[in-house]
Amino acid sequence: MGRDESCALVMRINRAITTIFIAILALSLSACASTGTKGSMHDHSTQAAGDLSSDDVMFLQMMIPHHQQAIDMSDLALTKSSDSELLALAKDIRDGQGAEIVKMKAWLDKAGADLDPGHSMGHDMGGMLSDSELAALKAATGKSFDLLWLKGMTGHHDGAIDMAAMIEDADNDEIKSFGQAIVTSQSAQNKQMAAMIKRMG
Repeated sequence: MGRDESCALVMRINRAITTIFIAILALSLSACASTGTKGSMHDHSTQAAGDLSSDDVMFLQMMIPHHQQAIDMSDLALTKSSDSELLALAKDIRDGQGAEIVKMKAWLDKAGADLDPGHSMGHDMGGMLSDSELAALKAATGKSFDLLWLKGMTGHHDGAIDMAAMIEDADNDEIKSFGQAIVTSQSAQNKQMAAMIKRMG
């Protein structure tokens, strides 16, 4: 075999090796892309329950006990206050948030998500009254009770409005509308309570 033939053979071998290398590299990249896609899909599924995102689920899990405390406070007002406007407001809050709890539990149940997040998130639920604040409210009477209740419920509403920011960009239209409704209704009630506090002096 002459020198030229040897060089030609070497070049053909090199081209063959290069072609094989490129093919192997392409297969490797394809496998990595497939694995990455599967991993992303898995990560997404662990971050969401049904058609609810992880933020949607966390919001509902947090808002249920938040609403429940507002109901408990309203029940207390209905037994301790004699102010007609406050009594009407407490009934509205109790009935409205009670219905919302039913709706939130149904969403979590449909999504297969737990009602209880499995750990305490009380520090994240703004406006929640502490045990000592609840005890002080229960001990108060007359006008002192009314003012303490109004101020406590105003702060409680502020916390719910802040929490609703978690779902203001939700992909689920029902959840998004639900958060917007909370902001609208509780903002209006806060304005009413501010006027009541001013009236009671």
